[in-house]
Amino acid sequence: MDDRREPMVLRALAATGVATSLFGSAAFGGSPTPPPPSARIVIDSVAVDGTGCPAGTAAVSVSPDNTTFTVTYSNYIAQVGPGAAPTDRTKNCQLDLLLHVPGGYTYAIASADYRGFASLAPGASGTQRAGYHFQGNAHTTTSTHHFAGGFNNDWETTDTVGVAALVFAPCGQERTLAINTELQVDPGTSSPSATSFMEMDSTDGTIKTVYHLALKQCQ
Repeated sequence: MDDRREPMVLRALAATGVATSLFGSAAFGGSPTPPPPSARIVIDSVAVDGTGCPAGTAAVSVSPDNTTFTVTYSNYIAQVGPGAAPTDRTKNCQLDLLLHVPGGYTYAIASADYRGFASLAPGASGTQRAGYHFQGNAHTTTSTHHFAGGFNNDWETTDTVGVAALVFAPCGQERTLAINTELQVDPGTSSPSATSFMEMDSTDGTIKTVYHLALKQCQ
């Protein structure tokens, strides 16, 4: 890996399909209503598990303005090539979050930002996936992005959900929000001596994945 590359900077990006099939029916009209400035979103609990986020390598925090929460990774990498085990081809991380929102409000994920670095030999390929669902909901919505071989740069995936398409968690109920992300590298037709990798972390620091929340007043 190239330790000389510049630290990666976080930007916002919308998560595909965090809408009707994910959260069920929306019983609200109009646009999301922001809570009063004194109200706060609190992460009551978080469980992190997966091959891409071993214990102590992922952390979650809520922004001061209560509109985003951030997941920071320090060891999330999938790779193939000499010295890599077959299990290194795919890495995943599942976050189970219980969010407490201000009384009389509910929330939806309006956007998410996934960013990292990839070095893919010619003939190889990389894939980044994300899936979302609330506890008790049988539907999981996923977004998938592919990267062709010959890529050696920062990567960023962008999906957009409009305000009108947002679907919110049930009012008056606390549900665990499960977010499962995955990185996968396929050697394809690349040389057996070539190393390819895709990461959501950095040798220069940490990569942050931000999820933007839309709050709405319950009726």
